[in-house]
Order: sequence, then structure tokens, then C-alpha cells
Amino acid sequence: MKLAISKTELQKGLARIQSIVEKRNTMPILANVLLNAKAEASGTLELAATDLEVGIRSLHTASIETAGQVTVSARKLYEIVRELPEEMISIEASDNAYLEIKCARAQFTLSGSAAEEYPTLPTFSSKKTAPVQAVLLQQMIEQTMYAASVDETRYNLNGVYFEQLADSGKTRMVATDGHRLAIVDRVLGGKLEGLDAGVIIPRKGLAELKRLLDEEDTDEFQLGFDANSSLVCKGDVTLVMRLIEGEFPNYRQVIPKEANIHLTLPVEALSRALRRVALLSAERSRAIKLELSSGQLSLSSNNPDVGDAREELDIDYAGDPLSIAFNARYLMDALTAVKAKEVRVDLRDESSPTQLRPTDDDDALAVIMPMRI
Repeated sequence: MKLAISKTELQKGLARIQSIVEKRNTMPILANVLLNAKAEASGTLELAATDLEVGIRSLHTASIETAGQVTVSARKLYEIVRELPEEMISIEASDNAYLEIKCARAQFTLSGSAAEEYPTLPTFSSKKTAPVQAVLLQQMIEQTMYAASVDETRYNLNGVYFEQLADSGKTRMVATDGHRLAIVDRVLGGKLEGLDAGVIIPRKGLAELKRLLDEEDTDEFQLGFDANSSLVCKGDVTLVMRLIEGEFPNYRQVIPKEANIHLTLPVEALSRALRRVALLSAERSRAIKLELSSGQLSLSSNNPDVGDAREELDIDYAGDPLSIAFNARYLMDALTAVKAKEVRVDLRDESSPTQLRPTDDDDALAVIMPMRI
């Protein structure tokens, strides 16, 4: 393999895969990137990386002298390329899988391994993908992923549930960790196949997808589901995610059916008050108490080892007094995710789930379980 490629192009591709490559030593080759030089009419260098859960493949314009493949440390190659001057980079692989990198007067040699040892990324038929608006999926990920569980023993909650709503034609995303729930519905665009029974996309896969969507040149991309994989195509970049096997819980049972207290609260003022009062909450529980009285919402926290805090907000409320406690972080995460100026809060009592909805979006909601303190 022998080729020449611009530093900017190679660095962009290598930067994209740094969060995917496996850093643990269970399979050392997963810390590598696969370089595949294709001697076509317009030369192309393919970069590929996977941790067996998430994989990414990208094509980059290059001047190919000799086709070939090799794998080398993704982190070391990226660190080298990042420090090189803004000139063309010459790359050549030897028969014993050593990679020689030259740029200006700098020269490096990296030891690698044969490409045949690298795992194969699955491929999709274009017939199984549909066009999707990037900005809509970005919003859906931001409004749900925070609620996904990080407890590895609850593997079926370690991702976000995708399903197609037959009655409205909208796509729904749901995440929960057992203490909170986030739901958002959107009309994404094309008809997505394989969602009739719902699928669970892992948190890491969604994080990589969001990074891809956040790139400035992203407007529309192709999304598809097949067997136990999901595929995203954006130009010359392909992201493959292995779906989580398992059954997602019946989240509809958690959504409150009745509420006798309805509040409309300013998100920014409430968030700022929460952050201040949470400074003196107990470090383990992060508990914060909300007390409702006529025309007033009082927020308080107490940490026997440090002290206590209290702040009051004027609100439109004339009902009976109520005291309810929450994990402060859960409340702040939900308020950050709604991305609205005001939020509707529906409560029943101090032990029932509380529902939050942005006032300008009926297709998004968050549910938080209260705490006992």
C-alpha cells in the first residue's frame, strides 16, 4: 500500500473514530484503525474502526499509487497526523505490516497487523434505508438519551427505544433508567423499515450518531434497521450500530394518567434556583425538597455535614400545600433537555410520578419519580 493524502482530510477521518476504538485489552486489534487504499479511477482511502458494538467507515480522497490494507494504532496515528505540518502526507505499508508516514522532513514508522485479522463491518442494502432530517433526530437524541441507564446489569435500559407509531406515523424515542423517563415524538421524514416491533439503540451508538449529526455539513442522511443492526449513511461516512437484544419495559404504565396540580414554571429561573440549592444537598442522594403553598414554590436542601439552603420562587398557585422531593440532577437534566422557556408540571401527590412538558411542544415529556426523605 502506498498513497498520498492531505493532512486535513486524514486528520478529520481519524478524529471521528477516536471515541469508538476499543481502549481495553480484551481484543488488542480493536484499538486499531483499518486503512484500505483503493486504486480506483479517483483514488480513495477507506478508514474503518469498530468496538464490535459501534463501527464507522469513511471514504477520503487520496492519490493511490499501490492498493492495499493494513491496521495500526488509531490513537498513535491520530496523534502523529495531528502534529504534522499542513502538507501532503505520504503513507506506505510494508509486507510485514509496518506503516511508514512521511510529511515534509518528518518521518515515523508504526507497527501494525494484517488487515485480515480485523473484524468485518456489516453492510446494508440502500433499499432498507430512508432519508431523515438531521436536525430532528438531533433534538430527539438530546431530549431522551440523558435518561438512559448506565447500569450495565440492566442492559435493556442501556439505550434508547425506537418505535414507529402506527396511528400518527411519527417516530418515537424513549429512554428510562427506572427513576425517570423521557419521550419524544417526531415526523422524521421517510418511512423507516424494521421499527414495527421497536428496537433499542445503545447509548454509545447514539452518542456517535449525534457527533456525526453535529458536523456542519449534515442536513439529511440515510437511516435504516436490519436484523440486529442499525445503519446511518451521511455522504462518505457510514455508522453501524449493533442493537441491544432484549425487551424494553412497558413504559406507558409509568406515564401519569391523572394529576390534580398543574403548574407553569419558567425553565431558566427554576434551573438556576435548583443549581444553587443543590450545592448543599446530600452528596449521595442529591435530594432537594419542593414545597408548594399559595403563590409560592420553595426549594430547599439539607446536608448535615455541610449546612442547608433555601430559595423561593413566586408562582401562580392557589391550591393546598404540598411537599415533594426529587433527585436534583434528575430535575436539572429534564429541564435542560426540554429546551423551552416554560415547562408544564403535572403533579398528583408526594409519592406519585411527576410529569414535565415544554409548553410549546406536546410531543415531548419527561417523567420523574419522587424521593422519600
